[in-house]
Formats: sequence, C-alpha cells, structure tokens
Amino acid sequence: MTQKFDVVVIGAGPGGYVAAIKAAQLGLSTACIEKYTDKEGKLALGGTCLNVGCIPSKALLDSSWKFHEAQDGFAIHGINHAGVTMDVPAMVGRKANIVKGLTSGVATLFKANGVTSLQGHGKLLAGKKVEITKPDGSTEIIEAENVILAPGSRPIDIPPAPVDNNVIVDSTGALEFQAVPKRLGVIGAGVIGLELGSVWSRLGAEVTVLEALDTFLLAADTAVSKEALKTLTKQGLDIKLGARVTGSKVNGEEVVVNYTDKDGEKTITFDKLIVAVGRRPVTTDLLAADSGVNIDERGFIHVDDHCATTVPGVYAIGDVVRGMMLAHKASEEGIMVVERIKGHKTQMNYDLIPSVIYTHPEIAWVGKNEQQLKAEGVEVNVGTFPFAASGRAMAANDTGGFVKVIADAKTDRVLGVHVIGPSAAELVQQGAIGMEFGTSAEDLGMMVFSHPTLSEALHEAALAVNGGAIHIANRKKR
Repeated sequence: MTQKFDVVVIGAGPGGYVAAIKAAQLGLSTACIEKYTDKEGKLALGGTCLNVGCIPSKALLDSSWKFHEAQDGFAIHGINHAGVTMDVPAMVGRKANIVKGLTSGVATLFKANGVTSLQGHGKLLAGKKVEITKPDGSTEIIEAENVILAPGSRPIDIPPAPVDNNVIVDSTGALEFQAVPKRLGVIGAGVIGLELGSVWSRLGAEVTVLEALDTFLLAADTAVSKEALKTLTKQGLDIKLGARVTGSKVNGEEVVVNYTDKDGEKTITFDKLIVAVGRRPVTTDLLAADSGVNIDERGFIHVDDHCATTVPGVYAIGDVVRGMMLAHKASEEGIMVVERIKGHKTQMNYDLIPSVIYTHPEIAWVGKNEQQLKAEGVEVNVGTFPFAASGRAMAANDTGGFVKVIADAKTDRVLGVHVIGPSAAELVQQGAIGMEFGTSAEDLGMMVFSHPTLSEALHEAALAVNGGAIHIANRKKR
C-alpha cells in the first residue's frame, strides 16, 4: 500500500528540516527525504549548512582566530607564552565532532516531533507523487497532499579550474586540509572565499584571492567594503581585483593558474587552489518531465512571493528559488510555507534578511546601503560610530571598524544598518528587530543600552544620525 502524507519535504537542509519539524508540530503527517551520507556512509541530515557549509566553516574560523590571538594578541593583555603551535588534524577533527553532534541532533528532533525520515533521492512526479530511489537502487513511490522542494545548492564549477579534490578543491575540500598549504589561491572574493582564505591565512598560508570583479564586496555598503578591503589586506590576504582566471594546470602537488588583469596576462603558482565563485541550485533529476513545475534557464524553480510553484500544493524554498542563498532565509521560508498550508496568512519580509561575513572583523548588514538609496533618489541622514571610541571594544582590544545607521531624511525611519567590527552579526540583528517594527533613528537613540557593551555603538550611531552622538564629535547633517 502506498504511503501518503500531508507534507513531503525533499531535502533536509536548514529549509527542509525546519519545514518538516514545523509541519509535524502543526499536526500534519510529515516525511522528509534526504540522500546525503557522511564519511561513514550514514544518513546525515542538515544539508550543506550543517555538514559542509555554515557550521564547519565557523568552527575553523573560531579555531584559527584563537590561534592567531595566541600568537599575536595575548601579550597586550599581559599573557606571556612561547611556542604556540596548531595541530591541524585536531582542529579539523573538532570541526567534524561539532558537525556530527548537530546532524544527529536533527535526527533526534525528527523523532521527537514525529517526522518520518526517509533515506534516498527524492523526485517529484505528476499528481504530487514522490519517487524515492534508495541507496540500494530500489525505488518507492509515496503520495502527498503538499510537497516542499528544498534540495539546496552546490558549488559552481568553472572550466578554467576543474576541481580534482586534491590540489584544486571547492569549499567542501577546503574544510578538510590536513596541513597548512604554503601558497594558497582562492578564486572568488565573496563570503566563502574570504572566510576560507582567512582561516588558512591565520594559520600561516600565503593567501592570494583572485576576484574577477573590479569592485570589492559589491553588495555591501561602500564604506564597509572599503574598510574591509583595507583590514583584510593588512591581515595578509593579497586580494587582486579585476583578475579573471583563464586557465590552470596541475603539476604534481602544485597548480599554475593563468589570469588576466588590467596589465594583461599573468601566471601564479599555488600548492592548493580553492574555487569559491558561488553556488548553483540542485535541481538535477528533481522533477519528472510531467511534474508541472517550471524551472528557468539557470536551474531556479519559479515561485511566487509565498514560495508556491506553478502546481497547486507544491512549494519550493531556499537556494533553489529567487533571492539570496542563505540558511536563515531558507528556514523562514520553510516556516512560512507550512503555516500557509495550515491556512495562516504568514508572510516574509524579504527586505530585512541580514547578510553576514564571518571574517574578523565580522561584516554584516540589513536593509539598503547608501549607494542603493542614492540611486533610488532617497534623501538620507547617516550616523556612524567607530569601535575605537567604544569602551567595551577597547577593553577587549578589538577596536577595528564601525557601525553605520542610515535613516530617511524626511521620516527618520531606519533604512539600513551596516557594521564591520566585533559582533557585527549580533548588532545588525538588533537593527533588524527595530526595522521590522518601523523604528526611527530617534527611537534607537532614546532606548537605554547597557554599559559597557558593543551594542552602545549602535546606540551612538543612531544618535549620530541626527547630530546627537555623545561619545564622538558629531558631523553636520547632510
């Protein structure tokens, strides 16, 4: 007898597993299909984020930053030491243990909430039927009242630098180095490239980042991107803008990379090369020809503002639909879809999805940046506050960067919060909460912030919007 569920989710990443748990919590019979397995051949839930993305990269970032501080940052605190070394396999092993704990945690949550976990490759057929190809090659068909497609994304391959998983690796391979490469190349100065480049640079690698665009961090506020470029360069990342890779050749245990820039053709040799030029949706063999779901020429699934596809009762979320490829976007889309299945009119505010780069200093923003608002003809007032004037940042010896608050010149409503500095992700989230409720810069300025905290920098930046900052000299309003 064919199994039938109220909701079938294909993919157990941060969009899929959250959707499955929420559906079960709302009383819907729910199954979640996932095919990814770990090195031991066991089903590993959590998708790219938990297994080979957000979580493992942050583990390595934290470990490498602690090593960097032990080498270069403890003396100012009066902590004397000598001979600090890094055990790379131990660092990578710690990362693996964190991943295992979290992925097994998702399995526990499935069990606790009554989600049926099915292992295999899920494919949507006509009539909201789903075919599951199991690890042994056998197939099973289940039926659903509603289907949520959440297959995620994978790294983009580029012909000039084909990944061999040895010398040339993608972001997944860069998490598994067992030794620090002396010369490390990174293609792409986006979030992934900068984070992975930072990890291995802190551990001693000579890192060169080749970025095809002439502009650094195009999506960030110009003031933030300029500060980030200056800071990361000072930390040792050699970031070459306008450098388009045209070819590569692996010679034994090194790779020669050809690229062009404004001065012409050039070559550079690395011991390892990371290809981090972005990600593409995983829709291969996801949909039967007669499923009725439409995909564009880039492989993205067509959906409306509420993630509904062209087939009633079939939805798609996360990296396979329009918008930013972010785990938190996928999770909230999953919740929105399930609640709408239950008849609620839940919506998502796509204008307030925070972006974060976990370098040091952290880089984060929410809302619009100054160049976007100027292009739209919006008059704004801007307030900034440097962490160099923050008592808490000074006490922690972490004073690089600033907070920037942008408000509408006529209404004072906050339109964007941009941070580069310590705990940027947390401070931007405070801004996002306020912006969700239509906060003004004056509102933020009138709130009481505990002292001494890094959050006070957001408070002071908001005060500075209207020329009322206390702990810096105020600029004249524009």
